Amino acid sequence: MRKSTKTDYQERILRVLQHIQENLDQNLDVRELADLACFSQAHFHRFFKGMLGESLGEHVRRLRLERAALRLLVTNQNVTNIALDAGYETPESFCRVFRRMFGSPPTVYRTTMRDTLYPRMASGVHYLSGEQRRELNVRPPNPSKENTMEVEIKEIRAVRVAYMRHYGPYMEVDSVWNKLCAWAGSNGIIGPETRFYGVCHDDPQITPPDKIRYDACMNVPPGIMPDGPVGVQELFGGKWGTYRHVGPFDGLQECYNKIMGEWLPSSGCELREGPSIEIYVTDPKHTPAEQLVTEIYFPLV
Repeated sequence: MRKSTKTDYQERILRVLQHIQENLDQNLDVRELADLACFSQAHFHRFFKGMLGESLGEHVRRLRLERAALRLLVTNQNVTNIALDAGYETPESFCRVFRRMFGSPPTVYRTTMRDTLYPRMASGVHYLSGEQRRELNVRPPNPSKENTMEVEIKEIRAVRVAYMRHYGPYMEVDSVWNKLCAWAGSNGIIGPETRFYGVCHDDPQITPPDKIRYDACMNVPPGIMPDGPVGVQELFGGKWGTYRHVGPFDGLQECYNKIMGEWLPSSGCELREGPSIEIYVTDPKHTPAEQLVTEIYFPLV
């Protein structure tokens, strides 16, 4: 592990965390935060979730609640004003969320002066005021665990594929695969050398479900041309990192989080602009979910 590279990633995320805490009352601009971390917007959210163990939105909401808890203990502000400052439209909605996080409603919390101000969070990042922010630091979500992800780095030639695009959640792509395979079957394209690829353009943690773009792809010979809803494009080309996931498809998001938050900061590598690609090694129609094999590919500089 290159310590200097890991330190660089730590410094980049700390710049973001410092900016968030100093501008907690503002509408935070994701583009500005991504620029502070030297990431594209497409990669920033996964990088943030991987490093902190929570999404950007979850992190900001939690800090605002922690600030509200601090104000309950050290000021005489009424609960309504504290709720509005925390971004809630009504005291009732604030009380529900506050109780869920701290275990008691705000008035009870203030009265009993609980010994533990903040719940235990994996990242160790909490709301700090004023000069305390100089001590801001972050630890990985699993500090006691060594990074054991087996990521391989490869130079990969471009692959020509036919594809159909799906708009919607990644877990609902079966219909587009059925259409693509029906088209390929009617054209005699599917054979022993056919490989199946999924191009994941968007991060489901930030993109609205109905706007998520996914390309179902299969490699095709040079003579195949676009045909109605079926397009032709090239995948890969250049340097890629790859990780082999064994298990259900719903475990892929956690793999992406670990790649961004655990492997990348200690790898000495930088991400290149572009979507991730998945290769489906096994057929989900004939393979038990726990035995599915998916190779995740992500572009590197």
